[in-house]
Parts: sequence; structure tokens; C-alpha cells
Amino acid sequence: MIAVDDLTHRFGDAVALDGVSLTIPDGEFCLLVGPNGSGKTTLVRHFNALLEPGSGTVTVDGTDVTVDPLAARTSIGMVFQQPRDQLVAATVGADVAFGPENLGLDRGEIDRRVASALDAVDLGGREDDHVDALSGGEQARVAIAGALAMEPTHLVLDEPFAGLDLRARRSLLSRLDSLHEAGTSIVVVTHDLRDLRERADRVVALADGRVVADGSPADLGDLEPHGVDGGC
Repeated sequence: MIAVDDLTHRFGDAVALDGVSLTIPDGEFCLLVGPNGSGKTTLVRHFNALLEPGSGTVTVDGTDVTVDPLAARTSIGMVFQQPRDQLVAATVGADVAFGPENLGLDRGEIDRRVASALDAVDLGGREDDHVDALSGGEQARVAIAGALAMEPTHLVLDEPFAGLDLRARRSLLSRLDSLHEAGTSIVVVTHDLRDLRERADRVVALADGRVVADGSPADLGDLEPHGVDGGC
């Protein structure tokens, strides 16, 4: 479970998060929506201690993330809005294998995870491709595969469909369906609600650093005035 309690965060004099409290239970498929600058990305970067609270707390599976960030980063797979920032190796296969290798897994298990994750983003068989030669959309798919290969209990994706073609989008959606059915918590930060509306258990909307709506997808129409884009 991810639990946020009265979280505040400032960038200089600007308030990015203003007393946010939110609990995401195990196995929930949650959409985090809102206009640009509403605090969505700032919020999820607190989930694995990439940012520290000005006040308030964030716990993952009962552990304060600022006390044990390694535990949080093992439990939460994070895909950033700028995926190139999280690519660490020269080739596709080496990059996706980086996380599982750091878990100390045996080679057979690492290879299984890499192959499965690459298949999920329609990059199967391209382990030897050089990351720098890939398009922006392909780099985004490698970053997603890297998170999937960790097989986290919670998966957080920040605008994951930006730059994906239709085939890759469908492949990723299929994998998210499988993960959700298996009990993985999924949080998607998005402006693009296509194909997600019917999958989500819950939609949380932010505006000006605060939670302004929280409910089922059936309540989505009430969120649109806060800047949610229900189309593409």
C-alpha cells in the first residue's frame, strides 16, 4: 500500500503540493489526472523518495520512504515522463537487465524477465540494439520494459503512452491488464484517458497541488472542468 499523509512540497516560494493525503491500496488501478502544473509528477516522485517532503509523510508497505528509500524503489517500479533520463546502459537488453541484476537474481531468471518485459512493449528480439540509435518512442518502451522487469508490487507510469505507436500502446495495455489481474498496484499519470477509463478502479484529480476529486471512473465527467483531457 502507498500512503500519503498531509504531504507538502515547495520549489522555492512556489507550492507544488499543499496538504495532500491519499492511500492507494494493494492491487488498485488508479489514474492520477489534472492540468499541467497541478502537482501530479511531484506527487509520484515522492513515492520512491526522489523528492523529500517539506512536511508530511509517504509510506510504502508500511515503511517511510525517506527512512528506507531502497525498499521503496524495490517495491515501486517508476517510469518517468522523460524516459531517456532513466536509461543506463548501451544496449536494450543490458538496460532492461540492469535492475534485475542489482537484485542479485540468477542469469536464467534475469533473461526470462528481460524477454518477457521486451515482449510486453513490442521490442522482443532487439536486445542488442543500441539505445542511442532508438527513436524517442522506442526509448520510452525500453524504460517501461526496465520497470516491468523488476516485477514490482506497485507500478507508477508518468504519461507512458506519449510517443508510442498503436501496436506498442496495445501491447503495453495488455501487460498492464495482466499485472492488474495478478494484484500489482498501478498508478498512471496521464492526460490521455483513452483505453484507461474502463480499466481504472479509481480516478484522482489534482489542481494547484491539492486533491480536488477522488472517485470511480463513473465520476469522470465531474473532473473535466479541472483541466482533465478526456480525449487525446
